Amino acid sequence: MKRLRRYLVAGLLVWIPLGATLLLIGFAVRQMDKSIGLIPVEYQPSMLLQNWFGTEDPVQIPGFGVILIVIVVLLTGVLVANFVGRAFVGGWESLLDRIPVVRAIYSAAKNFAEIVFSDSSQSFKKVLLIQYPRKGLYSLAFQTATELGEIQGRTGEDVVCCFVPTTPNPTSGFIIVVPRKDITELDMEVDEALKMIISLGVVVPVWNKDPTG
Repeated sequence: MKRLRRYLVAGLLVWIPLGATLLLIGFAVRQMDKSIGLIPVEYQPSMLLQNWFGTEDPVQIPGFGVILIVIVVLLTGVLVANFVGRAFVGGWESLLDRIPVVRAIYSAAKNFAEIVFSDSSQSFKKVLLIQYPRKGLYSLAFQTATELGEIQGRTGEDVVCCFVPTTPNPTSGFIIVVPRKDITELDMEVDEALKMIISLGVVVPVWNKDPTG
């Protein structure tokens, strides 16, 4: 029975992550395929393929929406990378900034995107160990900001803003401002820390300690 149980667990460890991955990717592709509806019906890929092959029904091939979105994102990047595009975006953001509720949502989303996708930003580039929720207990955290202006001035200390994620859902969590002297910077990568958080601490990254350290 123990051997049978071991085989079942080994099989589940293969199929559960694979199945979850396929489901999430399939869901994302289906959602992006809905963007095809923005194209006039006669120019949609399914109709073009129907005319090409001479079939009675439209030829449905999943994934065209993904290609469309990638093309739109790339073209948008090309357009906003020049002076005219930047001026247009600036005007658009100025308009949104005048709408109370929209202003808060757009500003928060933009700041988050700049933090995550900016190569120059140090946010979410370092995994930290802090004593939280009390001294003697440790939690994983991600560095989000080091220039804290008023907070740093009023505390009189060199402080770091940290994001402490919840488990198993790391997209929610807490913002903690911690003195730098109370922070331990870890060697593990951000994706390794996320795996540990999502797995409830079961998946622990291997630490290759530097013998010179």
